[in-house]
Amino acid sequence: MTFSRRNFLKAGFLSSAVFLMDGCNLFGVTTPIETIRILENDLFPQANKLHIKTAPYMEIILHHSRISKADKTFIKNGVKWLNEEAIALHHKSYVKLAHKERQEVLNAVAKTEWGESFIYNIMSYMFEAMLGDPIYGGNNKEAGWKWLAFTGGEPRPKKAFL
Repeated sequence: MTFSRRNFLKAGFLSSAVFLMDGCNLFGVTTPIETIRILENDLFPQANKLHIKTAPYMEIILHHSRISKADKTFIKNGVKWLNEEAIALHHKSYVKLAHKERQEVLNAVAKTEWGESFIYNIMSYMFEAMLGDPIYGGNNKEAGWKWLAFTGGEPRPKKAFL
């Protein structure tokens, strides 16, 4: 298969981009990770205080072969729907909203079936990142373990399995 410029752009950019619509018009473009970086702090502010960053772990999840395509699609769609709700309520994408406005959006989507599932799904991955071995990139300097006064199991992995 030849790898044309079009295929390269489609495989690289379009596979991770989320197009935001305002009615029938293109409102903007974002990526799941751009939104998740803000979302992680809105859902669990303590993570920021502990210097735990779950977005790098989410990048692994979104590109890993053992994570189902359905799960990856749901995360990507959830980011799209979250941003569309932000646009509907405040005429801005989620990442461009003030903290109070983002909380309003989260409260609105949490009342929907997809929103409740999306928030649960993201929180599950966040806690997985925060409490997993630091080798996976979320539990920086064992901060999540220290927060819970937990000692990680032995033997520890020598390389990431995800």
